[in-house]
Amino acid sequence: MIRFKELTLSDKDKIQSYTLYSDRQNCDLVFANLCSWRFLYHTVWTEMDGFLVLKFRTEDGWAYMLPVGHGDLKKVLADLMADARECGHPFRMFGICNDTMPEIELLMPEHFRFSIDRNYADYIYSRESLATLQGKKLQSKRNHINRFKNMYSYEYLPLSPDLVPECLALERKWFRANTEHEQRALLAEKESMTYALKHLDRLDITGGVLCVEGNIAAFTFGAPVNQTTFDVCVEKADVSIEGAYTMINNEFVKHLPEQYVYINREEDLGIEGLRAAKISYQPVCILEKYVAELKTEVR
Repeated sequence: MIRFKELTLSDKDKIQSYTLYSDRQNCDLVFANLCSWRFLYHTVWTEMDGFLVLKFRTEDGWAYMLPVGHGDLKKVLADLMADARECGHPFRMFGICNDTMPEIELLMPEHFRFSIDRNYADYIYSRESLATLQGKKLQSKRNHINRFKNMYSYEYLPLSPDLVPECLALERKWFRANTEHEQRALLAEKESMTYALKHLDRLDITGGVLCVEGNIAAFTFGAPVNQTTFDVCVEKADVSIEGAYTMINNEFVKHLPEQYVYINREEDLGIEGLRAAKISYQPVCILEKYVAELKTEVR
């Protein structure tokens, strides 16, 4: 049985020594996400033969993330399957994308069933496209921004610890605007976001705040997936202020370091309006993520 350890803030440098130098773009590997959601997923981790291995609990039981690193992946996968047997749970592995699925099939042909849930696909955008909003397909976004600038006196500020209390106040206002059913579904997100905001510096989070007439109208934050892809973890705005979402999105991306060629804006969770909004920004890729389940044992 593999000895895993609980994930804590102090593990950031070790975990990022794998994730930040990987080509993988999925938001599940962002340390800020791993740490701020561990209350829900009970995430544990270890190092094995040159790989970072993450294990977590879902509604259906324990599962593994596709290991990150370099070396003999087939051996590591076989060890994870043995761990699942010894722990008495089925082997399931998350975080498999279109570019990694062929590698796994080549290593272990016909051993896995792959399934996909479109609701959990990540939306990947060109940073330049989100920053400039050029082209006919993004004309409506430029119109929203121009209307916002004509209607409001505003200021964009970097997110800092002293602004967190006001951001949390805006989040509470946003939360109350949802129905009771929606609020129940949003409680976990609320807890994760609050944790992240209260540990900005230790999580290496970068964020931005949009102030309208002296009050925070929107805020957002995120963290790197790797050296070229930045993940937007949270984006909240006062819906009574027209164009606030469009404006904070654009301003935040413009202020990010230019090393980030791509922006991951995470999943739509099957929410119709959110899906339409994400598609309207013209993603360069909808990163589908597969789950692998074992068909036969590997000895």
